[in-house]
Parts: sequence; C-alpha cells; structure tokens
Amino acid sequence: MTMGRIIFYEDKNFQGRSYETSNDCPELTSHLSRCNSCKVESGCFMVYERPNFMGQQMLVRRGEYPDNQRLMGMSQSDCIRSSRMIPMHRGSYRMKIYEKENFGGQMMELMDDCDSIQDRYRMSDCQSAHVMDGHWLMFEQPHFRGRMMYLRPGEYRNFREMGMSGKGMRFMSMRRITDIC
Repeated sequence: MTMGRIIFYEDKNFQGRSYETSNDCPELTSHLSRCNSCKVESGCFMVYERPNFMGQQMLVRRGEYPDNQRLMGMSQSDCIRSSRMIPMHRGSYRMKIYEKENFGGQMMELMDDCDSIQDRYRMSDCQSAHVMDGHWLMFEQPHFRGRMMYLRPGEYRNFREMGMSGKGMRFMSMRRITDIC
C-alpha cells in the first residue's frame, strides 16, 4: 500500500523551515513554530486548525497549497495545527446516521453519497453517526458545501466533542472518500 506524504512549511509560499511526514501528526508545533503552507506529494490528508485533530478541517489532495489562510478560509487562525493521513480504502462503504446525539432519533443507513438528508430521508439534522466501512466526509450544508468533518470507522456519539462547536452546527450531506489519492 502506498503511503501518503505531506510537507509543511512555516511560511506562505513554501518558505521557512519545513517538516515532512507520512503519519498522523496531532501537534505540528512540536516540529514547526507555525504552518502557513503545505505540499501534498502523494495521498490525501485532513488538515486541522487546532491540535489533536480538532476544529475546522479541510481535505487536501496531491498538490501545492501556498497560503493556508485561503485554503482553510480561517480569519483568525491561519495556521494548520494537526493533520491526519487518510488511508486508501478498497471495499464497501457503510454508515448509520442519527438525527440526535448518542444515536437517538431517526436513523438511516448510507452506502453511497447523499447530497441532502432533508431531501432523501426527510431528516432535518444529523448529530451522531456510526461508520462501519470506509472513510467519509460530512458537510454542514446540502450539496457537499460548508464546513466539513472527516469520519473513519468508529462511533461518533457527539460531534461537539470533536471540536465542531458552533451555533447551529449540523451535517446535511455526506460523501465517501473514494479518491485514489
């Protein structure tokens, strides 16, 4: 299996000190004083505005990202603080989504992308999930728009515990990560 590789730079436009990794990195400041640009040599990664894979996040694929502020759309914190490598998944995709926290309320099972839980399932909200197979991106708005969150196999009882706080934060569309990164 091919591993991903990402290089982080302290300054914009790939300037300053750099740090290269193929692994998850819960705290980039243990390697660099800040991170304002990055290059993905191979694979796919999620990059996060806060340590320990918390806060606003963005999927980055192979390519160059000279300005993290534009990439992340962050106004106050323009630095990447942590990153997670997304492993290649071959096989089926399966996830149960729940209307309420702690697997409460209406439940639906997904095996493919859903551009609007409101239109497809008449669900007004998704506040917890159980990913059985595959890697998924959850989006705050229908049609894969707005803030996103990466989910790998596991149980997610409360999205706020993952640093996704915010007034009215909810997930309205979901997409499988099927890229050959």
